[in-house]
Amino acid sequence: MKISSSAKKAIMIGSMCAISYLAVYIARNILSTVSPQMINDGSLTTEDIGTLSSLYFAFYAFGQLINGIIGDKIKPKFMMGFGLIFAGVSNFIFPLFIKTTLVVYSAYALSGFFLSMIYGPMTKVISENVEPHLAPRCAVANTFTSLLGSPIAGVIAALFVWQNVFKITGGILVLMGAVCFAVFRIFEKKGIVKYGQFSKPKGSKGSVGILIKYKIIKFTIISVITGIVRTTVVFWLPTYLSQHLHFSEKTSALLFTVSTLVISAAAFISVAVYELFKRDMEKTALWAFVASSFCFIMVLFAKNAVVNISFMVLAILTANIAATMLWSFYCPSLRNTGMVSGATGFLDFMSYMAASLSSKIFANSVGVVGWGGLIAMWAALMVVGIIVSLPYNKFKKIK
Repeated sequence: MKISSSAKKAIMIGSMCAISYLAVYIARNILSTVSPQMINDGSLTTEDIGTLSSLYFAFYAFGQLINGIIGDKIKPKFMMGFGLIFAGVSNFIFPLFIKTTLVVYSAYALSGFFLSMIYGPMTKVISENVEPHLAPRCAVANTFTSLLGSPIAGVIAALFVWQNVFKITGGILVLMGAVCFAVFRIFEKKGIVKYGQFSKPKGSKGSVGILIKYKIIKFTIISVITGIVRTTVVFWLPTYLSQHLHFSEKTSALLFTVSTLVISAAAFISVAVYELFKRDMEKTALWAFVASSFCFIMVLFAKNAVVNISFMVLAILTANIAATMLWSFYCPSLRNTGMVSGATGFLDFMSYMAASLSSKIFANSVGVVGWGGLIAMWAALMVVGIIVSLPYNKFKKIK
């Protein structure tokens, strides 16, 4: 079967973006996977981990807002290449100064900021250089690799002490940054990637007005809700396994790896569900939130550890299906606005600001309401998602 030139182009650009994004999510999940180690050896407390994760998410969130806008003006080879390299350096620094609070907090926060230089420009380059019917497929590949980053981080954490985990991750980021810069430079020279092909429609009254027509408000709320689950809930999963279900550090890391590997299938399951609902983002998101809320409620009542973990994984997986509607289908559809990077950055900003606030709240709430109380909060969030996703207006279908 002969592959068309547009499909080859999509594969080349999509593959480079997916591999780069995989490196981002390996780095993002490292602290989560090694937190049981760090807490048990006295390097950090649960509250310290909560503060670090909140700082990271806050810097990542503001970075998405800033770098998303910049990404509409600066070539992705600079944004993505240097973002990965600087994040790698930050990861090298982190374990070397673990006893120096200011340096540790600064290094981890800056890692979040540098990694925020990737997603907006990456989405823009895909939406502007890949055919509309192929762009969502590239975005789904990115979603898959982002979810795959968790189990890979879990494997690294299971094999090495936490200090070496950060150093290995730093090396991966620096190497990936250099490769990303070089490959995109080649793409530019060969004409595979071009810039400035789309701009804001003439006669438009402003960026905000255009995005409102594209239902940015509704998707912003979905971004906030799914951001808490796909970021904060997953972050605390290893700690939940060790503290609430009483598994050992190694077993928790292994279970986290297996769980997140299963969750990574959400990227492909979401496409099947999307097609099942006749390419209707609204119905797909609604179904996902209903399923997720049911699974979180079942976690509350499941006493058996295996059943408990199974429902927890299904709850996160189905919530991620709603997230896929946002990142893999909605964002690429904004290419005619000329603001893909900026809009995507804004949505990611809202997602991670919610994650930042919720991570600190969750860390401080465990001792007060217990894990059962937290799970009830997560179930309530999914109910909010159901309300937001109700068909007040038809979402635009992507053909």
